[in-house]
Amino acid sequence: MKIVKLILCVLFGLMFMNAGLDKFFHYMPVPKMEGEILAVGMAIGTIKWLLPLVATIELLGGLLFAIPKTRALGAIVILPVMVGIVLHNATYMPEGLAIAGPMLLINLWIIFDNWGKYKPMVS
Repeated sequence: MKIVKLILCVLFGLMFMNAGLDKFFHYMPVPKMEGEILAVGMAIGTIKWLLPLVATIELLGGLLFAIPKTRALGAIVILPVMVGIVLHNATYMPEGLAIAGPMLLINLWIIFDNWGKYKPMVS
């Protein structure tokens, strides 16, 4: 079970690091957008600081998540972005939930697995 967790967490971290890097370097193809999702994308693009901030959080959170010693911190750092991804997919691209849903579950699994590390912050 330990090796499964390690593999899933490294892949999870790499996916977020890749997503963050793509926001800076734009090397992945962008799917065709139209209608409301195009308007949302254009609106997000007008906020000049938003995508660099999200990219930085994805890079940092993904790196922390992939490293066992910092995984608990990475899981908390990446959680708000993960929730945003799930909500975006649920609203505009339900087919993306096939990936976003399991990734949210992995994120939550790691948070619950490390709950003892968070207890001092909330007690």
